[in-house]
Order: sequence, then C-alpha cells, then structure tokens
Amino acid sequence: MAGTDARWRLGAGAAVLLVLGAVAGGVAQRMVVDAQQAAVLPSPVATAAGDLVVDVQGAVAEPGVYRLPHGARVLDALARAGGTAENAAPGALNLARALVDGEQLIVLTVDEQAAAAVAGPASGSVGTGPGGLVSLNRADQATLETLPRVGPTLALAIIAHRDEHGPFTDIAQLDDVSGIGPALLSSLTPLVTL
Repeated sequence: MAGTDARWRLGAGAAVLLVLGAVAGGVAQRMVVDAQQAAVLPSPVATAAGDLVVDVQGAVAEPGVYRLPHGARVLDALARAGGTAENAAPGALNLARALVDGEQLIVLTVDEQAAAAVAGPASGSVGTGPGGLVSLNRADQATLETLPRVGPTLALAIIAHRDEHGPFTDIAQLDDVSGIGPALLSSLTPLVTL
C-alpha cells in the first residue's frame, strides 16, 4: 500500500506541476501580447532638444507621428513610416529635403497626384493670374497652399525667397526654394505664372 500511496502522490505532484506550467505559460503569453499592443497604441511624443516631430500621412505603410533627429530628411521619415505604399506617386516628394519640426508630410497616390494636377488652384484667389494660375510674385500664403503638395512651410519658403531675392523672373527659379526639387517643380510649372 505504501507503493501505491507514493505513486499517487508522485502523480498528483506531476499534475500540479503541469497545471502551474500551463498557467505560467498563459501569463507569459499574455504579457507578450500586451507588450505588442502597447507598442501600437499612440502615445504622446516626448522630444529631446533638437529632435523633430513629423506627421507622416497618406500612401505609407504605417501613417503616424514620428520623432526624428535634427537634420533628418524626407527619406528618413518615410523609412520610419515603413516605406511608401505600392500606389504612391513616384517622385512626388523630394526625398533629400530636410524636415522641419511640426511638419506634416503627405504622400500622395498616383491617382491623387493626377487629380490635384488637373484641379489646380482655385480661381479668384488672391494672387491668381490668367486661367486661374497662381502668381509666384503676388500670391499670399493661402493661395500658394492651394497648389498640390505645397503646405504652410513650403508656401512660407516661397514667400521668404521672393522677399529676400526679389520677384521671380523665371518659373524655374522655384528650384532655388528649399523644399522644391525637380519632381515638384515639374508638377507646379503648369499651375503657376509670374
């Protein structure tokens, strides 16, 4: 009888160990799932001195707000957002342009870029010329922002260039404005006038 009692205790002990192991495994698995979910939830973006906070939206794998080091480029922001989507407009952004703190970077799809180019700026705005073209020399910030892919930062850069260097004498001079590269210049050329 002593042998049966010892076997029963050994079997009961083994069963208790199996139950405890299963519970511990379940707790560990839940901790991993909770940690993964916490990584996905948005949280306030704390910035260190010199860091940039950039909102990346549109045709990217993971739209969101990202903290990047000072001196980061558009290419760095897109990489943090998981890269561009398959339908992103090629060459729609100047990948080498330096980012500005608080900037919103919107990656257009091919269809959105085509629609924006066809729509053009609103007619009757301050600084519009014949055919609803935006005048580089007379347009205010709001009118410049009606151009595709021109937000507040770029509109202010155009105005600052105009103020510093005088009126534009050639549309190609837009290429001298920080943030405007060859791709953006080619898409803006049919939409602007002097």
